[in-house]
Amino acid sequence: MDTFFKILAFGFSALFIWAGALQYNDPDPILWYVVYGAAALASLMFALKKLPLWMALMLFCIFVIGAYVDWPAQFEGYDIGGGDIKNIEMARESSGLLLCALIMLMYAWRIRAGWRR
Repeated sequence: MDTFFKILAFGFSALFIWAGALQYNDPDPILWYVVYGAAALASLMFALKKLPLWMALMLFCIFVIGAYVDWPAQFEGYDIGGGDIKNIEMARESSGLLLCALIMLMYAWRIRAGWRR
């Protein structure tokens, strides 16, 4: 089971790096480089068994708060052309933060369950 989570964490690290790289044309790319960079670094640290429980929980909280704050006033889906572009962009960003939060929660759960033994 440890091998599965190690491979999963390396995979998420690569996906977060890729997600960050795709933010080059976003109006606020630096923010998203930091967000996805932190998630990638945490994933790498988890795979190497160096991620402390407190850091996984802190990132979880930050990502949940960010997802809540960034959620649009009116959800109009994720597809361009399906509504106001600002609402769609906010829903996408919020969902990305929520995905990061869930992954950090999974890391915290695995660390708490004795991942380091």
